[in-house]
Amino acid sequence: MEVPLLLMRRPLRFACSAVLAAVLVAAPLPGFAVAVITVTDPWVRVAPNGKSAEAFMDIMSSEGGTIVRVDSDISTEVPLQRPGKQRAAVDKIPLPAGTHVKLAPDAYRLLLPKLSRTLKLGDRVALSLVIEGPDGTRQAIAVNAEVRRRSAYDDHLLPHKHSHK
Repeated sequence: MEVPLLLMRRPLRFACSAVLAAVLVAAPLPGFAVAVITVTDPWVRVAPNGKSAEAFMDIMSSEGGTIVRVDSDISTEVPLQRPGKQRAAVDKIPLPAGTHVKLAPDAYRLLLPKLSRTLKLGDRVALSLVIEGPDGTRQAIAVNAEVRRRSAYDDHLLPHKHSHK
């Protein structure tokens, strides 16, 4: 059976058009950088006096960047803290391209110095990370951190306790 040439070309033409459209949509426009920023395991630890807290998380930026500011619904200011046991503020936290940066106790971290309400385990704290890209553009990343005693990863490493009756 002979198939008309016009019918054979039509599916191929549509298939090529669809592939070209997918390539054009996936290609970034000139002058625009496409950075992927991932935030995992965000959590907040409240100080023993309950008046302040620190926030921790893992962050990775595909293109690199810098955390330049953090806003929160629970504290009017959120100073960026340098590594170490002492509270010492820094202006920014670097995010090298493709590198996981861990905000953790005794590492870079976020201070919530004056809590506007009492926090208990399981509460959620809204944070907005302002990240400046290598080209100077800024974007805000919304983070929802859980109030915990330690990170979920640390909880996973602890041995499970079972009660025997």
